[in-house]
Amino acid sequence: MEKMVIFGLGKELYGMDIFELKEIIRMAEITRIPKAPSFIEGVINLRGKIIPVIDLKKKLGIYGNENPEEKRILVTDVGGQTAGLVVDYVHEVADVEDKDIEPPPAVLEIEGRFIKGLAKMGERIVVLLKADEILSLKEKQELENLAKEGMQG
Repeated sequence: MEKMVIFGLGKELYGMDIFELKEIIRMAEITRIPKAPSFIEGVINLRGKIIPVIDLKKKLGIYGNENPEEKRILVTDVGGQTAGLVVDYVHEVADVEDKDIEPPPAVLEIEGRFIKGLAKMGERIVVLLKADEILSLKEKQELENLAKEGMQG
């Protein structure tokens, strides 16, 4: 059994192992960084630490409803560095039985490295993500450079 944070991006539900998350915070004021990759919203000051913030919907190419009041930032580790992932809302923390998790379809193998599996929760399917695999190696390096620049600024 795994404990998952279930969150919404557009009309779909996604999940992430709760142990991959450091915390969930309300949307904070984001400082934009010039020339950052399009999916990087900018940086926030989290208790004195500058962390980059990734718009998960932009990164995954998802469009759809947003309610700014419900947006949250999932603080996690991406490529050995603390980063925030913007999600539309947090739905629940749920226990997911191992028997209810299926591997991602083979067609997703290359682009879907960040998909841990598909969880059946009642009639719904929740796409389970691996936080550390959301960014490619090149994107992780860009994120690291961004954090260094943010600390110098």
